[in-house]
Amino acid sequence: MKLSKIASAVMALSIGVIAQAHADDNRYVIQVDADHKGVVKALAKKLGGEINVEGDEFFAATFTGKDLAQVKGLLNNPHITLIEEDVRRYPMAAFSDDAGNPTTVQVTPYAVYQSMADQVTFNSNSGTKVCIIDSGLDRSNPDFNWDINITGDDDSGTGKWDENGGPHGTHVAGTIGALDNNFGVIGMAPGVPMHIVKVFNADGWGYSSTLAAAANKCSDAGANIISMSLGGGRASKTEERAFNAFTATGGLVVAAAGNDGNNVRSYPAGYPSVMMIGANDADNNIAAFSQFPSCVSGKGKRATENDAICVEVTAGGVNTLSTYPAGMATMATLSADNTNFATSSMENAGSGSGNTYFMGTAQAVDTGAYGKVCVIDRGVISFHDKVLNCEKSGGVGAIIINNVSGMLYGTLGDTNQTSIPAVGAALEDRAALVAAANATVAIEAVDYGYMSGTSMATPAVSGIAALVWSNHSECTGTDIRNALKATAMDAGDAGKDEKFGYGIVNAKAADAYLTTYGCSGK
Repeated sequence: MKLSKIASAVMALSIGVIAQAHADDNRYVIQVDADHKGVVKALAKKLGGEINVEGDEFFAATFTGKDLAQVKGLLNNPHITLIEEDVRRYPMAAFSDDAGNPTTVQVTPYAVYQSMADQVTFNSNSGTKVCIIDSGLDRSNPDFNWDINITGDDDSGTGKWDENGGPHGTHVAGTIGALDNNFGVIGMAPGVPMHIVKVFNADGWGYSSTLAAAANKCSDAGANIISMSLGGGRASKTEERAFNAFTATGGLVVAAAGNDGNNVRSYPAGYPSVMMIGANDADNNIAAFSQFPSCVSGKGKRATENDAICVEVTAGGVNTLSTYPAGMATMATLSADNTNFATSSMENAGSGSGNTYFMGTAQAVDTGAYGKVCVIDRGVISFHDKVLNCEKSGGVGAIIINNVSGMLYGTLGDTNQTSIPAVGAALEDRAALVAAANATVAIEAVDYGYMSGTSMATPAVSGIAALVWSNHSECTGTDIRNALKATAMDAGDAGKDEKFGYGIVNAKAADAYLTTYGCSGK
């Protein structure tokens, strides 16, 4: 399967997809007195409801063709404390497929260095455990200790937790806890025990009630951190209550701010009991897509320092390298005149090698390219048509060079009719590539790939929280949350601001802070 098709299918993961409540699902959350859930469930079934999810003091049910008012009218029962719409929740990531080469040497993602997580050692005897609520963790990736510290919960609606539900959840898990084992990538807290709750269906989304039930599963599994790289555009009282309860018992809940690049508040990150995470890049700049809801209280007033309903910290979330289900990412390599160049995978697995031929912008078939690797400038026509003209000319591979500073990332589209490997190159390498006498391009399927989004920043913070907490296990989740904010590296506007919050998270500083001041801080 071509990665562009996989990318398209997963792009309910894409930047900008947050939001509708989808009330026309006719699915509702019913909160009940703990001792009377069975009675109310029976009533719901009798009135045509299909039970979807069950939590400790709630359940979700679908009443086909009935709106909220109609359902409230049907379920007029003194044991019901709340009926609300079951709103959708989506992953929050977008990605390119270029994966570097972690198959032969362990790669440390830039966010590890940026946060100084490499300068703190994870204490594997601390009992720290992270619960990941996402699309599952695919057992095919070898960068986890499957026999010892990875557990999960199956779900009748979403399937087995350790089978591929798209690359999103596997990528998130690698950022948190991929092993330090001389290959692949290394997580923020290498080898941290993880519990996986799969909440996304085959179409790539889930419901707020599923998240509330997942919080209960995380608690039952003994997790003290919940990591959620997901969100949606409306609040849910049932969902909020579940995360309030987890936090109240000493846990820490971390969630993505969202990827629309605006000041809209996403949930569950928008609840005060949840730590909202934004994304920055490798140069300490805020990611263009990172949402930054205004720091106001639920009543529209400016929030106090305790009203944590805006971005609190950020972490690396742009072009983040992490684990994928086996073979679902691609790795591109490019060499010219025996020199390796940075490159990105565009389309078509395989390799091509030979003399080079400069085709300009490749707007027409050119027989001079026969048997050669086409070197092509970006511009005028589509990437696909450039590569197609190269192939029709007899070319064996295509290198498309960016016309602005930086690497060219792109695909050939869902209607790709080409078969030769096509890669992108940076404008800065144009002179060397155009002048080269020969070149080799190759694309192969691998188990590691890049993604971007607040989805990637969130597990970075979750992993850092686990790393720091493992060395200060006497603290609560709120203590860890406060320490991460108190020690974040200031970025953006001076002091706390709405895009970075308190700044870029710093594991070494947080660890030192707790060592010096204890759990209660200064």
